[in-house]
Amino acid sequence: MPNTAEASQLLSPELLARLERLELVSRKVFRGRMKGERRSRRKGQSVEFADFRNYVPGDDLRLIDWNLYARLDQLFLKLFLEEEDLHLYALVDASESMNFGDPTKLFVAKQLAAALGFIGLCRADRVSVAALGPPGRRAPVLRGRASLWKMLQYLESFDSGHNVSLHDGIKDFSLRNSGTGVAILMTDLMDKGGYESALRMLVGRRMDVFVMHILSPEEIDPPLRGDRKLIDVEDGDNAEITINAYVLEKYKETVKSFISSVKTFCSRRSIVYIPVRTDTPVETIVTRYLRERGVVR
Repeated sequence: MPNTAEASQLLSPELLARLERLELVSRKVFRGRMKGERRSRRKGQSVEFADFRNYVPGDDLRLIDWNLYARLDQLFLKLFLEEEDLHLYALVDASESMNFGDPTKLFVAKQLAAALGFIGLCRADRVSVAALGPPGRRAPVLRGRASLWKMLQYLESFDSGHNVSLHDGIKDFSLRNSGTGVAILMTDLMDKGGYESALRMLVGRRMDVFVMHILSPEEIDPPLRGDRKLIDVEDGDNAEITINAYVLEKYKETVKSFISSVKTFCSRRSIVYIPVRTDTPVETIVTRYLRERGVVR
């Protein structure tokens, strides 16, 4: 198991040991570029026999079962279970609104990206961990657990403040990455332009899409009272309000309605929606919640 100084910041040694036993799950079949440790539904070449089929002119003669031909006087090909790799895209929203809470939503997003990325690296999957927003910061494509330090180094290299809309962030990602795979978006979905077009782009790419909706407890149930001036950290828009019991109740209803609308939007497009609170330990999120929702096993 890798033992790096970077790992202690985002992932504890105890969690790394537990993550080594997990595997990412895809609901779709993708054609991997390289052989990995993942059992494919496709037939190919490996050491584990799967089935026979009749020989067709043009087939690889090396796959013919000559012993069977000697007994039946017919040509059959041996098929084997093929192992393939999966491409995981862990997309982190690095907008200024993510720099809120204790720990911040961005830190939790980085923890989750690191955890999921390490699971993929342990299974010889291709892993791309990318921040949405920073121009010209193409995330490296990683493979193998020895790449853990490089992944952690990338995650620690960016901070919040890149106020690129979700739409533009996903558009930039799509232009830079032409492949398919599992896309896990870690975001608070707080975008005045909306989240819908961004998620539609991922679905349109035939990605297996998961949305991890990260919110802090203070955003769900704010401990505020009295006269306040609220300032939007992303565009500087501000408003002065008086916060009382009635206003708080209306706010909570609005938050519940927003979350419900996101769930409905995702459900209709076969996107897995996963709510995440920043006060929930990352170990619990990965080893329990993500297992329950079929992201890992």
